[in-house]
Amino acid sequence: MYWWNPGAEVSRCCYGFCVTKTELHELVDALPDESLPAAAILLRRAQDPVIAKLDAAPYDDEEVSEEDLRAIRQARSEPGVPWSETEAELSAG
Repeated sequence: MYWWNPGAEVSRCCYGFCVTKTELHELVDALPDESLPAAAILLRRAQDPVIAKLDAAPYDDEEVSEEDLRAIRQARSEPGVPWSETEAELSAG
């Protein structure tokens, strides 16, 4: 049974890994300065619930079928669209 304790720190879990905000602060405080930009990117991504769920999703380990490989080869053989063209189209719209 779960009891609500307004003074207790809440531990959040994702895929079996649980952490409190205090533990997270300790991890951030222990980071070397050269790791701060990467940590900031990850923390900003974690603020968006959709991106956080996608980042935490398990890797798709399904086998690639022959049909998949054909589709990949076909897509790679088609000419791409230059970024300048795409940018112009987005700016016009």
